[in-house]
Amino acid sequence: MEPPILHRLSKNLLTWIILAIILGALLGKVLPSAAIVPFATFNDIFGKFLSFVVPLIIVGLVAPAISDLGKSGGRWVILTVALGYCSTVIAGLGTWGLATVVYPWLLAGQKVSDVETPELAVPSLMDASFTLPPVFGVLTALILAFLLGFGAVATNAHKIISLMHEFREIIYTIIKRSIVPLLPLFVFGTFLNMSKSGQFEQVVVLMAKVIAFAFVLTVIMLLFQYFIAGSLARRNPFIALWNMRDAYATALGTASSAATIPVTLRSARKNGVSEDVAGFVIPLCATIHLAGSTIKITAFALALQYMLGITHPAATMVSFIFMLGIIMVAAPGVPGGAITAAQSVVQGILGFTEPMYGIMIALYVAVDSFGTATNVTGDGAIAMIVERLSSGKQKAKKHSVR
Repeated sequence: MEPPILHRLSKNLLTWIILAIILGALLGKVLPSAAIVPFATFNDIFGKFLSFVVPLIIVGLVAPAISDLGKSGGRWVILTVALGYCSTVIAGLGTWGLATVVYPWLLAGQKVSDVETPELAVPSLMDASFTLPPVFGVLTALILAFLLGFGAVATNAHKIISLMHEFREIIYTIIKRSIVPLLPLFVFGTFLNMSKSGQFEQVVVLMAKVIAFAFVLTVIMLLFQYFIAGSLARRNPFIALWNMRDAYATALGTASSAATIPVTLRSARKNGVSEDVAGFVIPLCATIHLAGSTIKITAFALALQYMLGITHPAATMVSFIFMLGIIMVAAPGVPGGAITAAQSVVQGILGFTEPMYGIMIALYVAVDSFGTATNVTGDGAIAMIVERLSSGKQKAKKHSVR
């Protein structure tokens, strides 16, 4: 779900990520350990840098997003954002619930040890005492972002709001010019070390099943969304979903919700959504509604946890999904896709290490189109709901006037 200007970047990123995986898998089998040491060292340094930047990304993206929402003020904006957030959270909770049932037999007997620390195969040159602690933790960053965002709107602090927007541009620049360009090298180093330790084949076999599972979940999510929307709008949900086929196909080919907006608008109009509502809801949802992306991130994270024998209390998983929903709604324009924005909760709440996050990046980017297609198609369902609620309110007003 990226703006057009970033779509070319994501397409290029996909090419480099795939190349990094292939080269890492092949070269890890033949290169001596001495040749892998520089890449292990880079991953060690870059991973610590990512951990340092994560809280700043949260503040830099979430705070101005909240202030923008507060300035727009319209109840239909708030309703659309609320629907997008609820859809995203339901997608995450549903994935968690189904994965808990399915993974024990889908991934039975397929465990991989020490993927979280592949540097044990080829260690970094950096001394263990080298650390780069973040300025503050992830939870602190999220609370600070909410306080700044809501506080600036409540007090009409124009200078603070302007400062937050400028800080967001700084964060965008850091991501675009330092993080995204180095992600392929980070993924290459991760898979190079995994291949050297003999873990690559195990991970690929496991994740092929998880990718298929995630795709099935996106289909289930779309059926759920259109069942709700169809019931409220009094339309056949299957016909309504079929009317969105052009938007789904376009997003599948472009991997960009923004580039698909014209097609999504036309498809939504086929479902009886007025031009005004479609013109408002579809562009907004193109940047805040990432249910399909949430399904992929949650499914991949849970698979890695299962693969490594890691378990978290239910409260931790619920916290992860609810905060992931906030990140998906508030920080959708991050170059490189939703997985870049989700780094904060994946590492901050689930405790993923840099190599584990590297695997997440590779998996997510490799199947980015399916998540985007689900996001875009779901936008049509939200438009149907908003259309129904807005028309109902207008009728109520006319009745009260009479």
